[in-house]
Amino acid sequence: MDIGILGPLTVRARGGLRQAVPTAPKPRQLLALLAARAGTVVPMDVLVDELWGSEPPRSALTAVRTYIVQLRQSLAGTLRTDTADVARDVLPFAGWGYRLAADPDRVDAGVFAHHAEQGRRALLAGDPERASVLLHGALRLWRGPALADVRIGSHLLAHRTTLEELRLSVVEQRVEADLRLGRHHQLLGELTELAARYPLHENLHSLFIIALYRDGRADQALGAFELLRENLREELGIDPSPRVRSLHDAIVTSS
Repeated sequence: MDIGILGPLTVRARGGLRQAVPTAPKPRQLLALLAARAGTVVPMDVLVDELWGSEPPRSALTAVRTYIVQLRQSLAGTLRTDTADVARDVLPFAGWGYRLAADPDRVDAGVFAHHAEQGRRALLAGDPERASVLLHGALRLWRGPALADVRIGSHLLAHRTTLEELRLSVVEQRVEADLRLGRHHQLLGELTELAARYPLHENLHSLFIIALYRDGRADQALGAFELLRENLREELGIDPSPRVRSLHDAIVTSS
């Protein structure tokens, strides 16, 4: 069974196109939370809190059990087995909650995290070529915003925020790896967009400044630093960090 949450929610039979994603909002949301925590037990109180927040109906527990029955039926059809097998092996009750069983290498978020970690280690080890390959591969797993087609409660929101933060970190590391490989010119368009999208993100701006300088655009690099400084002062009342100021001073000295 393949599970995808880095984009629209997908749960499909391995090697096939049959899917088990309900169209009704709450069963879909329930499946999304189970998929996001695939392989671990999600307690009943967490499921209820995700679906209804602080004001669950009296029938919340019954409703969750009904949704689980529906999901098991859908999964049984997708996997071409019976609901008893699904209840035992795929979506079992664990005494205090439910667990969606899945191999880590069949969940796109797990594969993403693994490649991201391997890429980070390669970058730290001074191997930007391997790091670039791994980090590019990790980012290709994304098909849009995480859980793009699912109603989001507090638990899914926290999970999606964590994934998006990890994705941005991987983008930073991949850009750094590509810069070390001399690909500054190819990165300028992407870094221009990232700097505009994250006006207070020092590391992305520093990578943008480096790429501009290496491309022979020292004046634009200094302009990018000034824009960052203006943004930080206006929004946060602070100046760029000593590391970024040192980058600025090095460009001034060499120009």
